[in-house]
Amino acid sequence: MNFTKKDKIEIFENSISWIVVLAMFIYGGAKLIQFDGAAEIDKTVSEMTGMELMWAFYGYSKSFAITLGIFELIGGILILIKRTRIIGCLFTSTILVNVIFQDIYFGVHLGALKAAILYQLLILIILWLNKEKLIKSIKTLLTSEKTGQTKSKYFVKILIAFGIFVGLRILEYFITIKW
Repeated sequence: MNFTKKDKIEIFENSISWIVVLAMFIYGGAKLIQFDGAAEIDKTVSEMTGMELMWAFYGYSKSFAITLGIFELIGGILILIKRTRIIGCLFTSTILVNVIFQDIYFGVHLGALKAAILYQLLILIILWLNKEKLIKSIKTLLTSEKTGQTKSKYFVKILIAFGIFVGLRILEYFITIKW
């Protein structure tokens, strides 16, 4: 059986998509039980590690943790369906960037941080593989229907600046971390 280059790319995209989807399903589903008892710490705030503080925060409100889990599940479902994959990647990226920042700033285990970064990198690869569709979608959003002219470069500049900001913050972390 001969596969074209397009077939191979589709197989690769599906494979890495399923990795992210499985992770989002696991993390989202785990939110139902993950933070049970986490708020019951016999320490003062100043005695807690960053991770203990973060877990106590999430454990304080079961509904907040469940809401996050639902968002992770929604992101996974959107990525699973080929037709909604791009929006799913963008949606899930907002969740993963938040997770990455929390893992960095609250000193969560390095393995959890590496996993979140891996899933985010896989999402970026999926977006790269769909760059033509993504660019077309952005152009459609930014183009006036009547004149066909771009509404504003400002929005694109902000998106690029934010992407650079996120990349530099992650780079900053790895430069300053003591391995």
